[in-house]
Amino acid sequence: MSASTPRSDGPLRPWVPPPYPYDRLEPMRAKAEAHEGGAVDLSVGAPNDAPQESVLRALASSGTERGYPPSVGTFEFRDSAAYWMQRRLGVQVPVDQVAACIGTKEFVASLPQYLRLRSPERDTILYPAVSYPTYAMGATLSGCRAVPVAVDDRWRIDLSTISEADAARALALWVNTPGNPAGQLDDLAAAAAWGRDHGVAVFSDECYAEFTWEGQSRSILEHGLDGVVAVHSVSKSYNLAGIRAGFYAGDAGLVSYLSEVRKHAGLMVPGPTQAAAATALEDPGAVLDQRGRYWERLDFFARVLASRSPGTKTPDGGFYLWASAPTGDAWAFAEQLAAEGGVLVTPGDTFGPQGAGYVRVAMVQPMERLQLVARRLRAG
Repeated sequence: MSASTPRSDGPLRPWVPPPYPYDRLEPMRAKAEAHEGGAVDLSVGAPNDAPQESVLRALASSGTERGYPPSVGTFEFRDSAAYWMQRRLGVQVPVDQVAACIGTKEFVASLPQYLRLRSPERDTILYPAVSYPTYAMGATLSGCRAVPVAVDDRWRIDLSTISEADAARALALWVNTPGNPAGQLDDLAAAAAWGRDHGVAVFSDECYAEFTWEGQSRSILEHGLDGVVAVHSVSKSYNLAGIRAGFYAGDAGLVSYLSEVRKHAGLMVPGPTQAAAATALEDPGAVLDQRGRYWERLDFFARVLASRSPGTKTPDGGFYLWASAPTGDAWAFAEQLAAEGGVLVTPGDTFGPQGAGYVRVAMVQPMERLQLVARRLRAG
């Protein structure tokens, strides 16, 4: 059980939210800002590159701002998403098994409460022990058990470590490929099979699929739609984090149930946002350009970090570097990088206790900013 999950034994106490992960970095920001040229923020995976002009035109001229958009998503958006999955991932999903979400973070955070209404006899969310913090926080916010699943020495989820007792109580298993923060590629066929064998829905966070460096982009939907749902976003691939648009697709029963309950909650992606997202998904060239940018930055900055963290290498996927702290103290390493390089990075325990001793570095700044950090570190 996660440390922040409310317990049912003992006296009941109000739940107090823990500090928001990135708020903990603020004391380092002043050290980084003190450098000429200011801080170079590589702590958050927030894109800084410009989206396509065609997307901005669609956002400004859709004419959909007057009325309420359909909660499940417009046909145009869902059709574009289905076509994108066919073109980029090689999977066929009927349009009525695709639904919109307001960016994927809100979907991740709200999912457990809706699944528990559907299966009140279960109360557990399984997620990788080193992963995006919202998987666990979503369970906590829903009063569920957040149970981490161990990862191996390559940061891949180890399904063999899930106990039968936890599997029997599980509402869902989360997998994430390419992974945040470590960039690993999980065995999605094995995850789908495990879920079907145990009667547990598997949700596959595939928001970094376009940035798969080892082999082809992949999806859990390649292994059938029954019992699985893939979650995608335009935030990372198309530099559109600010418009908050994503989609989920897969098992007909799960997608239908979730789209209906989300309708009652009033969750709607704004019409102009859906028009912009649909336009983005239909433009394959934009992603190819962005892949080139991220790979250039990863390759360059892995060599920069290797001077401070020997063994740093490019990931199998995603746009993060996952570097070990030379002394094992990730917070001290992050402070050193802020003081000497004017750069902000995220200590690895943000992603779970097993991540302690590492830092995550997001390649979201242009090359000239990364080169500035390199010069500062050499001078330091």
